[in-house]
Amino acid sequence: MPQPALLAHDLVHTLGDRRVLDGVSLTASPGHRIGLIGENGVGKSTLLRLLAGTDEPHAGSVTRPPDLGFLQQEMPYDTDATIADVLDDALREAREDLAELDRLTDQLARTAQDAAEYPGLLDAYGVRLEQAQEREAWDADRRAALVLDGLGLGSFDHDRTLGSLSGGQRGRFALAALLVRRPAALLLDEPTNHLDDRAAAFVEEQLRTLPGVVVVASHDRAFLDAVCTDLIDLDPAMQGPVRYGGNYSAYLAEKRAERDRWERRWAEEQEELAALRVSAEVTAHRVAPDRGPRDNEKMGYGHRAGRVQSQISRRVRNAARRLEELERCQVGEPPKPLRFESTALAAPAAEGDGPLVSLADVRVPGRLAPVRAEVSATDRLLVTGGNGAGKSTLLAVLAGRLTPEGEVRRRRGLTVGLLAQNTVFDRPDRSVRATYELALGAERAEAVPLGSLGLMHETDLDKPVGRLSVGQRRRLALALLVARPPQLLLLDEPTNHLSPRLCDELEAALGGGPGAIVLASHDRWLRKRWQGREIRLGSDRERSDSAGHKLLARVTPPHPQGVGRNG
Repeated sequence: MPQPALLAHDLVHTLGDRRVLDGVSLTASPGHRIGLIGENGVGKSTLLRLLAGTDEPHAGSVTRPPDLGFLQQEMPYDTDATIADVLDDALREAREDLAELDRLTDQLARTAQDAAEYPGLLDAYGVRLEQAQEREAWDADRRAALVLDGLGLGSFDHDRTLGSLSGGQRGRFALAALLVRRPAALLLDEPTNHLDDRAAAFVEEQLRTLPGVVVVASHDRAFLDAVCTDLIDLDPAMQGPVRYGGNYSAYLAEKRAERDRWERRWAEEQEELAALRVSAEVTAHRVAPDRGPRDNEKMGYGHRAGRVQSQISRRVRNAARRLEELERCQVGEPPKPLRFESTALAAPAAEGDGPLVSLADVRVPGRLAPVRAEVSATDRLLVTGGNGAGKSTLLAVLAGRLTPEGEVRRRRGLTVGLLAQNTVFDRPDRSVRATYELALGAERAEAVPLGSLGLMHETDLDKPVGRLSVGQRRRLALALLVARPPQLLLLDEPTNHLSPRLCDELEAALGGGPGAIVLASHDRWLRKRWQGREIRLGSDRERSDSAGHKLLARVTPPHPQGVGRNG
């Protein structure tokens, strides 16, 4: 039985007065794993909901396989459901296949081969057998145990309710249920949120083995690189959303080349338009009927006047015709991309000698194991570790927002800025522009306009901050920090909720300029390319050696290549 494709044709969807999707088409064949990428608000989640059928398009159509699974960012199960309920639902179709095969086997055994109903029973058995094989129904219970273990959920009591779990754990169980079920089409919205490295690698391997369709919206560049066979970029382009063959690395190369082509074509057309307008105006003036002969034309003016005027008139008509055609068919101007300017991180140099901050046996019971580290005036330090290792706690200690045990020394007069994971503004009714100006002061806001940082679109500056997406609020918080750069900039998961392209821009900005940067991140793409120093915090299992002694965080020197070059 061939796996069905997922098809969308000319989808249009409007939210309020804004057209989020405008004529988007998509063909997702079995075996293809398509990534949806783009800035926040371009319609990735909206497109997934339309494909899944949870929302209806205002125009266009979707043809979807009957066996479709959709991982939303919201949990699809009630909080009073148990883990066992989730697993039973995931295994239901496989168990139904096996039960039906048993029934058909028994009925075939009791039916004579020359009976009229025998061929129909045999056909039904063949269809169900093929379906069971595609779902790997005989292996479903073992697969469920494997998936739970791979996502770090194997030790959970199956009688626990989902309401007793954290939001991240509930999200992992919803993902586990879909991987166990193995539907013909799988739609995933940010599936690697709340996953550590081991779990993310496990999910990548699971998705690569699925025979059906996978469509995923993700900001995780390492995930897109490891899983996708195609990428669809929903950011503005000459011909609308563009599909690229290959993974994220292949997309980066092609995207750069495409943007260059668009900018070059637009510039060439603008140059031609300007020349045509000049040609049409100047030549029309030269052919004006009341223009008399110039001095150097008098000898042959009468003889040549008619012929010359005819030629000039023809050039006027040709220029006007070409001008009209080009104005009608010209490509749109490439929208200015959000660009995080590296000069934004140029902090004033700190006075004095020695480290900006030094930690000696600093600990927070239950949250942070003993740490010994120093941060120099131009340091680039990456903090890594598993969930619960204390990365955010360490940044809070460095920022002076948390008093730990042990010794913390800071250089006198040190300025520190912290981008926390949760971004909340006191006045959600205040506009983005007003929030920025009031936080910085009019003089500084004028010296460093918000639009110049490349973190917010001009169209969003007059929105109330309460109407911004999570990613947009994070960008505004980052803009407030870099507009008046501190001597020590602390960034907690800065690439969360940013588009892949803006993450690339941010990483490039981290490399140069004065001032120290300490960055905590689970972003595998960033960590792989990091060039500065790294401090790894151990998980609970890693915090004691074989003799039971407490271990300090491990600090490694800068890598020879990547992002985060020391200043």
